[in-house]
Amino acid sequence: MRGWTIGDWQAAYRDGATPSSLLRTLLDDMDKEDVAWISLIDHAFLDRQLDALEARRQTLSGASALPLYGVPFAVKDNIDVATMHTTAACPEFSYTATAHAAVVQRLVDAGAIVLGKTNLDQFATGLVGIRSPYGAVPNTFDPDYVCGGSSSGSASVVARGIVPFALGTDTAGSGRVPAGLNNIVGLKPTVGALSGHGVVPACRTLDCVSIFATTVADAELVFRQAEGFDAADGYSRGRPDDALAALPAKPRFGIPARPEFFGDAQSEEAYAQALARIAETGAECVPLDFSLFDQVTALLYDGPWVAERYAAIEGFAKQHADAIHPVVRDIIFRAREFSATDAFNAQYRLAALKREADKLLASVDALLVPTAPSHYRIDEVAADPIRLNSHMGKYTNFVNLLNWCALALPAAFRGDGLPFGLTLIGPAWSDQALSAFGKKWQALQALPRGATGEAFVAPVTAAADSEPAPGYLRLAVVGAHLSGMPLNRELTERKAVLAEATTTAATYRLYALANTTPPKPGLVRSSSGATIAVELWDMPMHAFGSFVAGVPAPLGIGTLELIDGRRVKGFICEPCALEGARDITAFQGWRAYCKAMA
Repeated sequence: MRGWTIGDWQAAYRDGATPSSLLRTLLDDMDKEDVAWISLIDHAFLDRQLDALEARRQTLSGASALPLYGVPFAVKDNIDVATMHTTAACPEFSYTATAHAAVVQRLVDAGAIVLGKTNLDQFATGLVGIRSPYGAVPNTFDPDYVCGGSSSGSASVVARGIVPFALGTDTAGSGRVPAGLNNIVGLKPTVGALSGHGVVPACRTLDCVSIFATTVADAELVFRQAEGFDAADGYSRGRPDDALAALPAKPRFGIPARPEFFGDAQSEEAYAQALARIAETGAECVPLDFSLFDQVTALLYDGPWVAERYAAIEGFAKQHADAIHPVVRDIIFRAREFSATDAFNAQYRLAALKREADKLLASVDALLVPTAPSHYRIDEVAADPIRLNSHMGKYTNFVNLLNWCALALPAAFRGDGLPFGLTLIGPAWSDQALSAFGKKWQALQALPRGATGEAFVAPVTAAADSEPAPGYLRLAVVGAHLSGMPLNRELTERKAVLAEATTTAATYRLYALANTTPPKPGLVRSSSGATIAVELWDMPMHAFGSFVAGVPAPLGIGTLELIDGRRVKGFICEPCALEGARDITAFQGWRAYCKAMA
Protein backbone atom coordinates (compact mmCIF):
# COMPACT_ATOMS: atom_id res chain seq x y z
CA MET A 1 0.00 0.00 0.00
CA ARG A 2 2.91 2.37 0.57
CA GLY A 3 3.41 4.37 -2.58
CA TRP A 4 0.04 3.58 -4.11
CA THR A 5 -1.68 6.12 -6.33
CA ILE A 6 -5.44 6.61 -6.26
CA GLY A 7 -5.59 4.30 -9.27
CA ASP A 8 -3.71 1.60 -7.34
CA TRP A 9 -6.22 1.81 -4.49
CA GLN A 10 -9.10 1.60 -6.93
CA ALA A 11 -7.53 -1.40 -8.67
CA ALA A 12 -7.08 -3.21 -5.35
CA TYR A 13 -10.78 -2.82 -4.58
CA ARG A 14 -11.75 -4.01 -8.05
CA ASP A 15 -9.61 -7.09 -7.42
CA GLY A 16 -11.57 -7.95 -4.27
CA ALA A 17 -9.79 -6.15 -1.43
CA THR A 18 -11.96 -4.24 1.04
CA PRO A 19 -11.46 -0.82 2.66
CA SER A 20 -11.72 -2.45 6.07
CA SER A 21 -8.84 -4.87 5.49
CA LEU A 22 -6.50 -2.46 3.73
CA LEU A 23 -7.09 0.58 5.93
CA ARG A 24 -6.82 -1.34 9.19
CA THR A 25 -3.48 -2.70 8.05
CA LEU A 26 -2.33 0.77 7.00
CA LEU A 27 -3.37 2.29 10.32
CA ASP A 28 -1.65 -0.44 12.33
CA ASP A 29 1.54 0.17 10.34
CA MET A 30 1.66 3.90 11.15
CA ASP A 31 4.59 5.29 13.16
CA LYS A 32 2.92 7.11 16.03
CA GLU A 33 6.11 9.16 16.57
CA ASP A 34 6.27 10.41 12.98
CA VAL A 35 6.74 14.20 13.26
CA ALA A 36 4.75 14.76 10.07
CA TRP A 37 1.55 13.89 11.99
CA ILE A 38 -0.02 15.92 14.75
CA SER A 39 -2.84 13.41 15.28
CA LEU A 40 -3.92 10.09 13.79
CA ILE A 41 -7.33 8.47 13.82
CA ASP A 42 -7.91 5.37 15.96
CA HIS A 43 -9.75 2.18 15.01
CA ALA A 44 -13.05 3.46 16.41
CA PHE A 45 -12.83 6.55 14.20
CA LEU A 46 -11.93 4.37 11.23
CA ASP A 47 -14.91 2.09 11.91
CA ARG A 48 -17.28 5.06 11.92
CA GLN A 49 -15.92 6.20 8.57
CA LEU A 50 -16.17 2.72 7.10
CA ASP A 51 -19.76 2.31 8.26
CA ALA A 52 -20.69 5.64 6.69
CA LEU A 53 -18.86 4.69 3.49
CA GLU A 54 -20.75 1.42 3.21
CA ALA A 55 -24.05 3.22 3.75
CA ARG A 56 -23.22 5.65 0.93
CA ARG A 57 -22.16 2.80 -1.32
CA GLN A 58 -25.47 1.07 -0.82
CA THR A 59 -27.42 4.27 -1.43
CA LEU A 60 -25.47 5.03 -4.61
CA SER A 61 -25.62 1.44 -5.93
CA GLY A 62 -21.98 0.51 -5.83
CA ALA A 63 -18.46 1.85 -5.45
CA SER A 64 -18.32 3.18 -9.02
CA ALA A 65 -20.43 6.16 -7.96
CA LEU A 66 -17.76 7.05 -5.38
CA PRO A 67 -14.64 8.16 -7.31
CA LEU A 68 -12.49 8.16 -4.15
CA TYR A 69 -13.97 4.99 -2.65
CA GLY A 70 -11.82 3.82 0.27
CA VAL A 71 -8.87 6.07 -0.61
CA PRO A 72 -7.03 7.37 2.49
CA PHE A 73 -5.91 10.98 2.75
CA ALA A 74 -4.33 13.40 5.20
CA VAL A 75 -5.53 16.85 6.27
CA LYS A 76 -3.35 19.77 7.31
CA ASP A 77 -4.12 20.60 10.91
CA ASN A 78 -5.58 24.00 10.22
CA ILE A 79 -8.50 22.32 8.41
CA ASP A 80 -11.37 20.91 10.46
CA VAL A 81 -12.16 17.19 10.66
CA ALA A 82 -15.24 16.50 12.77
CA THR A 83 -14.49 15.30 16.34
CA MET A 84 -10.72 15.74 15.86
CA HIS A 85 -8.66 18.55 17.36
CA THR A 86 -7.66 21.45 15.12
CA THR A 87 -4.43 22.96 16.48
CA ALA A 88 -2.92 25.07 13.65
CA ALA A 89 0.31 23.78 15.28
CA CYS A 90 -0.42 25.65 18.53
CA PRO A 91 -1.54 23.37 21.40
CA GLU A 92 -3.02 26.25 23.38
CA PHE A 93 -5.18 27.24 20.39
CA SER A 94 -6.57 23.73 19.95
CA TYR A 95 -10.31 23.11 19.68
CA THR A 96 -12.47 20.11 18.78
CA ALA A 97 -14.12 20.51 15.40
CA THR A 98 -17.87 19.92 15.42
CA ALA A 99 -18.09 19.37 11.66
CA HIS A 100 -15.88 18.67 8.67
CA ALA A 101 -14.53 21.63 6.73
CA ALA A 102 -16.53 21.92 3.52
CA VAL A 103 -13.67 20.63 1.37
CA VAL A 104 -13.16 17.60 3.63
CA GLN A 105 -16.89 16.87 3.49
CA ARG A 106 -16.85 16.89 -0.31
CA LEU A 107 -14.00 14.38 -0.38
CA VAL A 108 -15.63 12.16 2.24
CA ASP A 109 -18.84 12.27 0.20
CA ALA A 110 -16.78 11.02 -2.76
CA GLY A 111 -15.65 8.02 -0.68
CA ALA A 112 -12.31 9.16 0.75
CA ILE A 113 -11.18 8.20 4.28
CA VAL A 114 -9.39 10.64 6.64
CA LEU A 115 -6.26 9.08 8.14
CA GLY A 116 -5.02 11.97 10.28
CA LYS A 117 -4.02 15.61 10.73
CA THR A 118 -0.58 16.85 9.66
CA ASN A 119 2.06 19.19 11.03
CA LEU A 120 2.63 22.73 9.74
CA ASP A 121 4.40 25.99 10.35
CA GLN A 122 2.33 27.47 13.16
CA PHE A 123 -0.78 29.32 11.97
CA ALA A 124 0.37 28.57 8.41
CA THR A 125 3.02 31.27 8.72
CA GLY A 126 6.21 30.14 7.01
CA LEU A 127 7.57 28.32 3.97
CA VAL A 128 10.06 26.12 5.81
CA GLY A 129 8.23 23.57 8.00
CA ILE A 130 10.25 24.07 11.18
CA ARG A 131 8.09 26.62 13.07
CA SER A 132 6.05 24.12 15.03
CA PRO A 133 6.09 23.01 18.68
CA TYR A 134 5.33 19.52 17.37
CA GLY A 135 8.75 19.42 15.75
CA ALA A 136 10.50 20.31 12.52
CA VAL A 137 9.42 18.14 9.58
CA PRO A 138 12.54 16.98 7.72
CA ASN A 139 12.90 16.74 3.98
CA THR A 140 11.99 13.31 2.65
CA PHE A 141 15.26 13.02 0.69
CA ASP A 142 17.72 14.36 3.28
CA PRO A 143 16.65 14.95 6.91
CA ASP A 144 19.22 17.73 7.32
CA TYR A 145 17.21 19.87 4.90
CA VAL A 146 13.86 21.60 5.34
CA CYS A 147 10.72 19.97 4.02
CA GLY A 148 9.23 23.33 3.08
CA GLY A 149 6.07 24.77 4.56
CA SER A 150 3.77 25.68 5.84
CA SER A 151 2.11 22.45 4.64
CA SER A 152 5.15 20.39 5.62
CA GLY A 153 3.42 17.36 7.12
CA SER A 154 0.99 16.94 4.23
CA ALA A 155 3.80 17.05 1.68
CA SER A 156 5.89 14.60 3.71
CA VAL A 157 3.24 11.89 4.05
CA VAL A 158 2.45 12.10 0.33
CA ALA A 159 6.10 12.07 -0.76
CA ARG A 160 6.75 8.97 1.37
CA GLY A 161 3.70 7.23 -0.08
CA ILE A 162 1.79 6.90 3.19
CA VAL A 163 -1.30 8.40 1.54
CA PRO A 164 -1.89 9.10 -2.16
CA PHE A 165 -3.06 12.66 -1.57
CA ALA A 166 -3.30 15.26 1.18
CA LEU A 167 -4.82 18.67 1.74
CA GLY A 168 -2.67 21.68 2.50
CA THR A 169 -3.29 25.40 2.40
CA ASP A 170 -1.57 28.09 0.37
CA THR A 171 -1.43 31.82 1.02
CA ALA A 172 2.06 32.66 -0.23
CA GLY A 173 3.41 29.33 -1.48
CA SER A 174 2.64 26.82 1.28
CA GLY A 175 1.04 24.41 -1.19
CA ARG A 176 3.86 24.68 -3.72
CA VAL A 177 7.22 25.03 -1.98
CA PRO A 178 6.91 21.72 -0.04
CA ALA A 179 5.92 20.01 -3.30
CA GLY A 180 8.99 21.30 -5.11
CA LEU A 181 11.34 20.29 -2.29
CA ASN A 182 9.91 16.75 -2.08
CA ASN A 183 9.44 15.77 -5.75
CA ILE A 184 5.63 15.79 -5.71
CA VAL A 185 2.77 17.73 -7.29
CA GLY A 186 1.25 20.76 -5.57
CA LEU A 187 -2.00 22.09 -7.02
CA LYS A 188 -2.75 25.64 -5.84
CA PRO A 189 -6.18 26.44 -7.22
CA THR A 190 -7.78 29.71 -8.14
CA VAL A 191 -8.69 31.63 -4.98
CA GLY A 192 -12.23 30.63 -4.05
CA ALA A 193 -12.38 27.47 -6.18
CA LEU A 194 -12.22 25.31 -3.03
CA SER A 195 -14.25 26.39 -0.04
CA GLY A 196 -12.39 27.85 2.93
CA HIS A 197 -15.29 27.19 5.32
CA GLY A 198 -13.90 25.26 8.28
CA VAL A 199 -10.30 26.35 7.67
CA VAL A 200 -8.33 28.42 10.20
CA PRO A 201 -7.43 31.45 8.09
CA ALA A 202 -4.00 32.94 7.62
CA CYS A 203 -4.95 35.74 5.22
CA ARG A 204 -8.58 34.99 4.52
CA THR A 205 -8.78 37.04 1.32
CA LEU A 206 -5.85 35.12 -0.16
CA ASP A 207 -6.03 31.61 1.32
CA CYS A 208 -6.50 28.53 -0.83
CA VAL A 209 -6.92 24.91 0.19
CA SER A 210 -4.27 23.09 -1.86
CA ILE A 211 -3.73 19.49 -2.94
CA PHE A 212 -0.60 17.33 -2.81
CA ALA A 213 -0.21 14.10 -4.80
CA THR A 214 2.53 12.22 -6.58
CA THR A 215 0.82 12.58 -9.96
CA VAL A 216 -0.99 15.45 -11.66
CA ALA A 217 -3.79 13.03 -12.58
CA ASP A 218 -4.44 12.27 -8.90
CA ALA A 219 -4.32 15.94 -7.89
CA GLU A 220 -6.72 16.83 -10.70
CA LEU A 221 -9.15 14.07 -9.72
CA VAL A 222 -9.20 15.28 -6.12
CA PHE A 223 -9.64 18.89 -7.26
CA ARG A 224 -12.68 17.98 -9.35
CA GLN A 225 -14.30 16.30 -6.37
CA ALA A 226 -13.45 19.12 -3.98
CA GLU A 227 -14.29 22.21 -6.03
CA GLY A 228 -17.62 23.98 -6.11
CA PHE A 229 -19.40 27.05 -4.84
CA ASP A 230 -20.12 27.14 -1.10
CA ALA A 231 -22.53 29.79 0.15
CA ALA A 232 -21.09 29.40 3.67
CA ASP A 233 -17.77 30.86 2.49
CA GLY A 234 -17.98 34.54 1.56
CA TYR A 235 -14.96 34.19 -0.73
CA SER A 236 -16.14 31.05 -2.53
CA ARG A 237 -16.67 31.30 -6.29
CA GLY A 238 -18.10 28.94 -8.88
CA ARG A 239 -16.13 28.00 -11.96
CA PRO A 240 -17.14 30.22 -14.93
CA ASP A 241 -18.41 28.63 -18.12
CA ASP A 242 -15.50 29.97 -20.15
CA ALA A 243 -12.74 28.55 -17.92
CA LEU A 244 -9.70 27.63 -20.00
CA ALA A 245 -9.43 23.86 -20.53
CA ALA A 246 -6.01 23.55 -22.18
CA LEU A 247 -2.95 25.50 -23.25
CA PRO A 248 -2.08 25.67 -26.95
CA ALA A 249 -0.28 22.67 -28.44
CA LYS A 250 2.93 24.73 -28.46
CA PRO A 251 2.55 27.11 -25.54
CA ARG A 252 4.59 30.23 -24.86
CA PHE A 253 5.89 30.31 -21.28
CA GLY A 254 7.09 33.49 -19.61
CA ILE A 255 10.29 32.87 -17.64
CA PRO A 256 12.37 35.25 -15.50
CA ALA A 257 14.77 37.19 -17.69
CA ARG A 258 17.20 37.20 -14.75
CA PRO A 259 16.33 34.22 -12.57
CA GLU A 260 17.39 34.47 -8.94
CA PHE A 261 18.83 31.48 -7.08
CA PHE A 262 20.57 33.32 -4.22
CA GLY A 263 23.90 31.74 -5.06
CA ASP A 264 22.58 28.17 -5.35
CA ALA A 265 24.43 26.88 -8.42
CA GLN A 266 22.83 23.44 -8.21
CA SER A 267 19.30 24.81 -8.46
CA GLU A 268 20.38 27.16 -11.25
CA GLU A 269 21.78 24.24 -13.25
CA ALA A 270 18.68 22.11 -12.62
CA TYR A 271 16.47 24.95 -13.87
CA ALA A 272 18.50 25.29 -17.06
CA GLN A 273 18.20 21.56 -17.67
CA ALA A 274 14.46 21.67 -17.06
CA LEU A 275 13.99 24.52 -19.53
CA ALA A 276 15.90 22.58 -22.17
CA ARG A 277 13.59 19.65 -21.54
CA ILE A 278 10.54 21.93 -21.78
CA ALA A 279 11.66 22.91 -25.28
CA GLU A 280 11.28 19.27 -26.29
CA THR A 281 7.52 19.60 -25.75
CA GLY A 282 7.42 22.25 -28.47
CA ALA A 283 6.95 25.06 -25.97
CA GLU A 284 8.69 28.42 -26.33
CA CYS A 285 10.24 30.13 -23.32
CA VAL A 286 9.97 33.93 -23.38
CA PRO A 287 12.18 35.94 -20.97
CA LEU A 288 10.17 38.57 -19.07
CA ASP A 289 11.00 41.27 -16.53
CA PHE A 290 9.79 39.85 -13.20
CA SER A 291 10.62 42.92 -11.11
CA LEU A 292 6.93 43.81 -11.05
CA PHE A 293 6.24 40.69 -8.98
CA ASP A 294 8.77 41.74 -6.35
CA GLN A 295 6.69 44.88 -5.84
CA VAL A 296 3.59 42.74 -5.32
CA THR A 297 5.42 40.48 -2.87
CA ALA A 298 6.52 43.50 -0.84
CA LEU A 299 2.87 44.24 -0.10
CA LEU A 300 2.39 40.80 1.46
CA TYR A 301 5.03 40.87 4.18
CA ASP A 302 6.16 44.50 4.27
CA GLY A 303 2.64 45.88 4.02
CA PRO A 304 -0.66 45.69 5.88
CA TRP A 305 -1.55 42.16 4.76
CA VAL A 306 0.23 40.92 7.87
CA ALA A 307 -2.73 42.48 9.71
CA GLU A 308 -4.93 39.77 8.17
CA ARG A 309 -2.83 37.16 9.94
CA TYR A 310 -3.31 39.02 13.20
CA ALA A 311 -7.05 39.42 12.56
CA ALA A 312 -7.38 35.65 12.10
CA ILE A 313 -6.24 34.96 15.68
CA GLU A 314 -6.63 38.36 17.34
CA GLY A 315 -8.56 37.17 20.40
CA PHE A 316 -6.13 34.32 21.04
CA ALA A 317 -3.05 36.44 20.34
CA LYS A 318 -4.04 39.10 22.84
CA GLN A 319 -4.41 36.58 25.66
CA HIS A 320 -1.76 33.98 24.74
CA ALA A 321 1.08 35.82 23.02
CA ASP A 322 3.63 33.64 24.80
CA ALA A 323 2.07 30.51 23.27
CA ILE A 324 2.91 31.65 19.75
CA HIS A 325 6.19 30.56 18.14
CA PRO A 326 8.65 33.47 18.47
CA VAL A 327 9.27 33.85 14.72
CA VAL A 328 5.55 33.61 13.96
CA ARG A 329 4.75 36.08 16.73
CA ASP A 330 7.25 38.61 15.39
CA ILE A 331 5.67 38.41 11.94
CA ILE A 332 2.03 38.55 13.02
CA PHE A 333 2.47 41.26 15.63
CA ARG A 334 3.86 43.61 12.98
CA ALA A 335 0.17 44.22 12.25
CA ARG A 336 0.31 46.85 15.00
CA GLU A 337 2.51 49.00 12.76
CA PHE A 338 -0.21 49.53 10.14
CA SER A 339 -3.37 51.62 10.07
CA ALA A 340 -6.62 51.33 8.16
CA THR A 341 -5.30 54.07 5.89
CA ASP A 342 -2.24 51.93 5.13
CA ALA A 343 -4.53 49.02 4.26
CA PHE A 344 -6.55 51.04 1.75
CA ASN A 345 -3.47 52.59 0.17
CA ALA A 346 -1.99 49.11 -0.23
CA GLN A 347 -5.20 47.93 -1.89
CA TYR A 348 -4.96 50.80 -4.37
CA ARG A 349 -1.33 49.97 -5.05
CA LEU A 350 -2.15 46.31 -5.58
CA ALA A 351 -4.92 47.17 -8.03
CA ALA A 352 -2.48 49.16 -10.14
CA LEU A 353 0.15 46.42 -10.00
CA LYS A 354 -2.39 43.76 -10.87
CA ARG A 355 -3.41 45.66 -14.00
CA GLU A 356 0.22 45.64 -15.12
CA ALA A 357 0.75 42.02 -14.07
CA ASP A 358 -2.34 40.78 -15.93
CA LYS A 359 -1.10 42.54 -19.06
CA LEU A 360 2.30 40.87 -18.71
CA LEU A 361 0.72 37.45 -18.18
CA ALA A 362 -1.55 37.95 -21.19
CA SER A 363 1.54 38.23 -23.42
CA VAL A 364 2.22 34.52 -22.86
CA ASP A 365 0.16 31.41 -22.14
CA ALA A 366 1.52 30.88 -18.61
CA LEU A 367 4.54 31.64 -16.46
CA LEU A 368 7.16 28.96 -15.76
CA VAL A 369 9.34 29.49 -12.70
CA PRO A 370 11.47 27.57 -10.21
CA THR A 371 9.17 26.41 -7.42
CA ALA A 372 11.85 27.31 -4.88
CA PRO A 373 15.11 28.99 -5.90
CA SER A 374 17.20 27.21 -3.29
CA HIS A 375 17.11 24.40 -0.76
CA TYR A 376 18.31 25.14 2.78
CA ARG A 377 19.38 23.02 5.72
CA ILE A 378 17.29 23.14 8.87
CA ASP A 379 20.13 24.65 10.89
CA GLU A 380 20.61 27.39 8.29
CA VAL A 381 16.97 28.41 8.47
CA ALA A 382 16.93 28.28 12.26
CA ALA A 383 19.88 30.68 12.32
CA ASP A 384 18.41 33.10 9.74
CA PRO A 385 14.65 32.45 9.76
CA ILE A 386 13.21 35.55 8.10
CA ARG A 387 15.67 36.16 5.27
CA LEU A 388 15.93 32.57 4.10
CA ASN A 389 12.17 32.08 4.37
CA SER A 390 11.69 35.10 2.09
CA HIS A 391 14.10 33.56 -0.42
CA MET A 392 11.90 30.45 -0.56
CA GLY A 393 8.91 32.54 -1.62
CA LYS A 394 10.63 34.41 -4.45
CA TYR A 395 8.41 32.81 -7.11
CA THR A 396 5.32 32.02 -5.02
CA ASN A 397 4.47 35.02 -2.82
CA PHE A 398 2.80 37.16 -5.49
CA VAL A 399 0.45 34.60 -7.02
CA ASN A 400 -2.53 34.73 -4.64
CA LEU A 401 -2.39 38.51 -4.36
CA LEU A 402 -2.81 38.62 -8.15
CA ASN A 403 -5.70 36.11 -8.07
CA TRP A 404 -3.82 33.58 -10.22
CA CYS A 405 -3.55 29.80 -9.96
CA ALA A 406 -0.47 27.58 -10.03
CA LEU A 407 0.72 24.00 -10.36
CA ALA A 408 4.02 22.81 -8.85
CA LEU A 409 5.60 19.93 -10.77
CA PRO A 410 8.56 17.60 -10.22
CA ALA A 411 11.22 18.63 -12.72
CA ALA A 412 14.67 17.18 -12.00
CA PHE A 413 17.17 16.06 -9.39
CA ARG A 414 20.08 18.30 -8.51
CA GLY A 415 23.66 17.08 -8.45
CA ASP A 416 23.39 16.54 -4.68
CA GLY A 417 20.36 14.27 -5.10
CA LEU A 418 17.80 16.77 -3.82
CA PRO A 419 14.70 17.36 -5.97
CA PHE A 420 14.07 20.49 -8.00
CA GLY A 421 10.62 21.64 -9.07
CA LEU A 422 9.01 23.89 -11.65
CA THR A 423 5.78 25.80 -11.22
CA LEU A 424 3.29 26.80 -13.89
CA ILE A 425 1.35 29.99 -13.12
CA GLY A 426 -1.78 31.00 -15.00
CA PRO A 427 -4.69 33.43 -14.70
CA ALA A 428 -7.70 32.67 -12.54
CA TRP A 429 -9.62 29.56 -13.64
CA SER A 430 -6.87 28.16 -15.83
CA ASP A 431 -6.44 25.31 -13.30
CA GLN A 432 -7.62 22.71 -15.83
CA ALA A 433 -5.31 24.03 -18.55
CA LEU A 434 -2.25 23.93 -16.28
CA SER A 435 -3.10 20.37 -15.22
CA ALA A 436 -3.47 19.25 -18.83
CA PHE A 437 0.06 20.42 -19.62
CA GLY A 438 1.33 19.12 -16.29
CA LYS A 439 0.21 15.60 -17.17
CA LYS A 440 2.12 15.76 -20.45
CA TRP A 441 5.21 17.10 -18.68
CA GLN A 442 5.13 14.44 -15.99
CA ALA A 443 4.79 11.69 -18.61
CA LEU A 444 7.77 13.14 -20.49
CA GLN A 445 9.99 13.33 -17.41
CA ALA A 446 8.80 10.05 -15.86
CA LEU A 447 10.65 10.77 -12.60
CA PRO A 448 10.15 8.39 -9.66
CA ARG A 449 7.11 9.43 -7.62
CA GLY A 450 7.93 11.44 -4.55
CA ALA A 451 10.46 9.75 -2.29
CA THR A 452 8.88 6.32 -2.73
CA GLY A 453 11.28 5.10 -5.43
CA GLU A 454 8.22 3.92 -7.33
CA ALA A 455 8.30 4.52 -11.07
CA PHE A 456 5.90 6.95 -12.64
CA VAL A 457 3.43 5.19 -14.90
CA ALA A 458 1.12 7.37 -16.97
CA PRO A 459 -2.48 6.48 -16.11
CA VAL A 460 -4.23 4.63 -18.90
CA THR A 461 -7.68 6.02 -19.59
CA ALA A 462 -9.83 4.42 -22.24
CA ALA A 463 -10.89 6.94 -24.87
CA ALA A 464 -14.49 5.88 -24.36
CA ASP A 465 -14.25 6.98 -20.73
CA SER A 466 -12.76 10.40 -21.37
CA GLU A 467 -14.96 13.43 -20.91
CA PRO A 468 -14.60 17.14 -21.63
CA ALA A 469 -13.89 19.47 -18.74
CA PRO A 470 -16.90 20.89 -16.87
CA GLY A 471 -18.53 23.65 -18.90
CA TYR A 472 -17.29 22.25 -22.23
CA LEU A 473 -18.98 20.33 -25.05
CA ARG A 474 -17.15 17.86 -27.31
CA LEU A 475 -17.58 18.52 -31.03
CA ALA A 476 -16.42 16.37 -33.96
CA VAL A 477 -15.16 18.27 -37.00
CA VAL A 478 -14.54 16.62 -40.34
CA GLY A 479 -13.56 19.26 -42.91
CA ALA A 480 -12.61 22.94 -43.07
CA HIS A 481 -12.55 23.20 -39.26
CA LEU A 482 -9.74 20.66 -38.87
CA SER A 483 -6.39 21.82 -37.47
CA GLY A 484 -4.61 23.98 -40.04
CA MET A 485 -7.71 24.28 -42.23
CA PRO A 486 -9.28 27.66 -43.21
CA LEU A 487 -12.12 27.64 -40.69
CA ASN A 488 -10.22 26.26 -37.69
CA ARG A 489 -10.02 29.82 -36.34
CA GLU A 490 -13.77 29.64 -35.63
CA LEU A 491 -12.89 27.06 -32.97
CA THR A 492 -9.75 28.63 -31.54
CA GLU A 493 -11.34 32.10 -31.34
CA ARG A 494 -13.96 30.54 -29.05
CA LYS A 495 -11.23 29.00 -26.86
CA ALA A 496 -11.99 25.47 -28.07
CA VAL A 497 -9.14 22.99 -27.51
CA LEU A 498 -8.19 19.89 -29.44
CA ALA A 499 -8.98 16.76 -27.42
CA GLU A 500 -8.02 13.96 -29.80
CA ALA A 501 -7.99 12.69 -33.35
CA THR A 502 -10.09 9.61 -34.08
CA THR A 503 -12.54 8.22 -36.65
CA THR A 504 -16.24 7.75 -37.00
CA ALA A 505 -17.88 4.36 -36.86
CA ALA A 506 -17.75 2.53 -40.21
CA THR A 507 -21.21 3.80 -41.15
CA TYR A 508 -20.52 7.07 -42.96
CA ARG A 509 -19.77 8.33 -46.47
CA LEU A 510 -17.86 11.53 -47.21
CA TYR A 511 -18.53 13.85 -50.15
CA ALA A 512 -16.73 16.88 -51.58
CA LEU A 513 -19.58 19.37 -51.90
CA ALA A 514 -19.98 21.49 -55.02
CA ASN A 515 -19.78 25.28 -55.03
CA THR A 516 -18.66 25.85 -51.43
CA THR A 517 -16.14 28.48 -50.30
CA PRO A 518 -13.87 27.49 -48.76
CA PRO A 519 -14.25 23.91 -50.06
CA LYS A 520 -16.14 21.73 -47.60
CA PRO A 521 -17.07 18.07 -47.28
CA GLY A 522 -20.41 16.59 -46.34
CA LEU A 523 -20.70 13.62 -43.98
CA VAL A 524 -23.71 11.36 -44.43
CA ARG A 525 -24.66 8.20 -42.55
CA SER A 526 -24.89 5.14 -44.79
CA SER A 527 -25.44 1.41 -44.51
CA SER A 528 -22.43 0.92 -46.82
CA GLY A 529 -20.07 3.38 -45.19
CA ALA A 530 -16.50 3.48 -43.89
CA THR A 531 -14.57 5.05 -41.03
CA ILE A 532 -13.88 8.75 -41.60
CA ALA A 533 -11.14 10.74 -39.86
CA VAL A 534 -12.39 13.42 -37.46
CA GLU A 535 -10.97 15.68 -34.76
CA LEU A 536 -12.69 16.13 -31.42
CA TRP A 537 -12.63 19.65 -30.03
CA ASP A 538 -13.82 20.73 -26.59
CA MET A 539 -15.72 24.01 -26.85
CA PRO A 540 -16.99 26.20 -23.99
CA MET A 541 -20.74 25.68 -23.69
CA HIS A 542 -21.40 29.41 -23.71
CA ALA A 543 -19.70 29.73 -27.13
CA PHE A 544 -21.47 26.79 -28.76
CA GLY A 545 -24.62 28.71 -29.70
CA SER A 546 -22.77 31.39 -31.66
CA PHE A 547 -20.75 28.69 -33.41
CA VAL A 548 -23.84 26.75 -34.50
CA ALA A 549 -25.48 29.97 -35.68
CA GLY A 550 -22.65 30.40 -38.16
CA VAL A 551 -22.88 26.92 -39.69
CA PRO A 552 -24.25 27.41 -43.25
CA ALA A 553 -26.72 25.12 -45.02
CA PRO A 554 -26.58 22.39 -46.19
CA LEU A 555 -24.41 21.58 -43.19
CA GLY A 556 -25.69 21.24 -39.66
CA ILE A 557 -24.79 19.91 -36.24
CA GLY A 558 -26.12 16.52 -35.24
CA THR A 559 -24.91 13.46 -33.34
CA LEU A 560 -22.10 11.30 -34.72
CA GLU A 561 -21.10 7.80 -33.69
CA LEU A 562 -17.37 7.22 -33.22
CA ILE A 563 -15.35 4.06 -33.82
CA ASP A 564 -15.34 3.24 -30.08
CA GLY A 565 -19.09 3.66 -29.67
CA ARG A 566 -19.11 7.17 -28.23
CA ARG A 567 -21.68 9.61 -29.51
CA VAL A 568 -20.71 13.26 -29.84
CA LYS A 569 -22.01 16.37 -31.53
CA GLY A 570 -20.59 16.87 -35.00
CA PHE A 571 -21.05 18.07 -38.56
CA ILE A 572 -23.67 16.37 -40.71
CA CYS A 573 -24.97 17.16 -44.18
CA GLU A 574 -28.44 17.33 -45.75
CA PRO A 575 -28.85 14.58 -48.40
CA CYS A 576 -30.15 17.13 -50.91
CA ALA A 577 -26.65 18.63 -51.10
CA LEU A 578 -25.18 15.48 -52.59
CA GLU A 579 -26.39 16.31 -56.07
CA GLY A 580 -23.23 17.24 -57.99
CA ALA A 581 -21.01 16.26 -55.04
CA ARG A 582 -18.08 13.85 -55.41
CA ASP A 583 -17.96 10.72 -53.27
CA ILE A 584 -14.54 10.77 -51.59
CA THR A 585 -15.18 8.08 -48.98
CA ALA A 586 -12.23 6.08 -50.30
CA PHE A 587 -9.87 8.75 -48.95
CA GLN A 588 -11.34 8.18 -45.44
CA GLY A 589 -10.88 11.82 -44.52
CA TRP A 590 -10.94 15.38 -45.81
CA ARG A 591 -7.27 16.02 -45.09
CA ALA A 592 -6.19 12.99 -47.13
CA TYR A 593 -8.43 14.10 -49.98
CA CYS A 594 -7.04 17.66 -49.98
CA LYS A 595 -3.48 16.33 -49.95
CA ALA A 596 -4.20 14.10 -52.93
CA MET A 597 -5.77 16.98 -54.87
CA ALA A 598 -2.78 19.22 -54.13
